[in-house]
Amino acid sequence: MNLSRLAPWLWPLAIANLLANIGIVVTGAAVRLTGSGLGCPTWPRCTDESYAAHGELGLHGAIEFGNRLLTFVLAAVAVLTFLAALGSGRRRAIWLAFVVGLSIPLQAVVGGITVLTDLNPWIVSGHFLVSMLIIMFCVALLDELRSPTRGLAPVPVRALAWANLGVGWVVLYLGTVVTGAGPHAGDEGAARNGLDPATISQVHAVSVYLLVALTVALLVVSLRSGLQWLATVTGLVLAIELAQGVLGWTQYWLDLPIVLVALHMLGAGLLAAGLARLALAVLPHRT
Repeated sequence: MNLSRLAPWLWPLAIANLLANIGIVVTGAAVRLTGSGLGCPTWPRCTDESYAAHGELGLHGAIEFGNRLLTFVLAAVAVLTFLAALGSGRRRAIWLAFVVGLSIPLQAVVGGITVLTDLNPWIVSGHFLVSMLIIMFCVALLDELRSPTRGLAPVPVRALAWANLGVGWVVLYLGTVVTGAGPHAGDEGAARNGLDPATISQVHAVSVYLLVALTVALLVVSLRSGLQWLATVTGLVLAIELAQGVLGWTQYWLDLPIVLVALHMLGAGLLAAGLARLALAVLPHRT
């Protein structure tokens, strides 16, 4: 197979890779929000007798099995992206595509562990955070392929950017803890983490306020330093954060309607992508 023929497809495949990984976060949320987390009660089989869902498992089984099938789509896109990267001969792109591809089966195993532990909220939390990390590597691949030429940002600017990334991870983690304390367990019999939802929601909100403050500070500093690309990326990330904040508070006061929670999960994936783009924007890159 002449892999060089796939090289022109590397960019669209890399975009598809990112979109697919954000998309499976949303479909995973749908599994949880419909109470279908144990629709297939075991793993890697759906039941002890079959890999596929059958009629007796009902709608929940179909939803959970459908989400499992999407993993194969994700893997196919990741493999094609890796092959296209090989065809391009770009070493960093090859390495990033390989990491994303390798992470897909590893993430499937973590998902299986969540089922085998009856949706333990702490394991589910880890499953979500691994998805956020994969999304960040997908963004790193896009940045490697097409991004403006830039030098290394000054130390204070880099420190602010990486502070945003660090606090952003805290925000994402605390969001999973809030979910683990709330009503959307993924199954009627699934345990909760035992924390008070109102209290942990307030802690999560404080971390969001800190992240927004850091992002505003980075936007101001980047504009004053003439770092236009960084300012553009930071402005987009700030918009995502504000939208997430509005969604978060709205779903809280409306007692967590399913549609808003799903949109909030989509926003989390976009936030992870934005934070990665922001952290990369302070590092040198040659077109």
